[in-house]
Amino acid sequence: MLALGRAWETALSGDNTFGCWGGKLMISFLFVKVTHSPEGMETLRYFLFDVCGVNAGWKMEDVMDEEIEVINNTVAPDDHVICALSGGVDSTVAATLVHKAIGDRLHCVFVDNGLLRYKERERVMETFDRDLHLPVTCVDASEQFLSKLKGVVDPEMKRKIIGKEFICIFDAFAHELEQKLGKKPAFLVQGTLYPDVIESCPPPGSGRTHSHTIKSHHNVGGLPKDMKLKLIEPLKLLFKDEVRQLGRILKVPEPFLKRHPFPGPGLAVRVLGDVTEGNALDIVRLVDEIFIQSIKDAGIYDSIWQAFAVFLPVKSVGVQGDQRTHSYVVTLRAVTSQDGMTADW
Repeated sequence: MLALGRAWETALSGDNTFGCWGGKLMISFLFVKVTHSPEGMETLRYFLFDVCGVNAGWKMEDVMDEEIEVINNTVAPDDHVICALSGGVDSTVAATLVHKAIGDRLHCVFVDNGLLRYKERERVMETFDRDLHLPVTCVDASEQFLSKLKGVVDPEMKRKIIGKEFICIFDAFAHELEQKLGKKPAFLVQGTLYPDVIESCPPPGSGRTHSHTIKSHHNVGGLPKDMKLKLIEPLKLLFKDEVRQLGRILKVPEPFLKRHPFPGPGLAVRVLGDVTEGNALDIVRLVDEIFIQSIKDAGIYDSIWQAFAVFLPVKSVGVQGDQRTHSYVVTLRAVTSQDGMTADW
């Protein structure tokens, strides 16, 4: 910015930031919405409340009521709905919200794709049954997923394959329900969040031609075009911290809400290279469990946004038990964040 025009004033400036305003028009050369921007939230609050006069009456209870109304207006009284449960915060809150709206017409399915965390299947099914009282069917599709991933090393391709296989499972589950209920479910519930939409490929007609694909989420950019089920995504305009607020209102147990984010494609994107080669999955699964348990034992789990292990397909020399070893490398990473859009080590 070389100079301001008439009737314009500097609102904020710094080495890498600049903002100006004139009347009720404000121009900012920084991402005021992210936590790394100096005075970003203060600038946004000033523009919304002082310049635009926006009413700060937004409440999460209103979001819940609005989404329940949308769900009831979308799903006919005799329609049945499938929910894809991963065991994570997002899909669990989405399922609880939809269950509150339509009750027993919701049918949840948890898929063991062979890419889960250590003992995840047992832990999740126990929590759903004991604490959430959600109707859940568990499908073991480990061999199906791993056979499709054999030889695949590109993470984007992994995501697309996993997204397609999930839909195949859900279609088969819908067919089974049709035999039982006499009517095939028409909708699929997903715990898609706003960051998932931002990071995935912009939808056709969105006008976001300038946006780059950061990564295709299996529930957004990884969905096949010929999918027969219509989507219900009640959380798609919310961020992770807002989903946790909604979960508390819906009485989802606090320990469940505090779980760290886990990628939809699972350990497939925590293993660099072919996930079916050697014992890569077993190694990263066990290391991840030890890492997470160590963080919990240290009392710092809740202060960390996400912690995880990544398997590298390279070997390095080390010492174990006073002996030389030559084995695979696993890296550990832990970050803090508020909304999942920016992070610090």
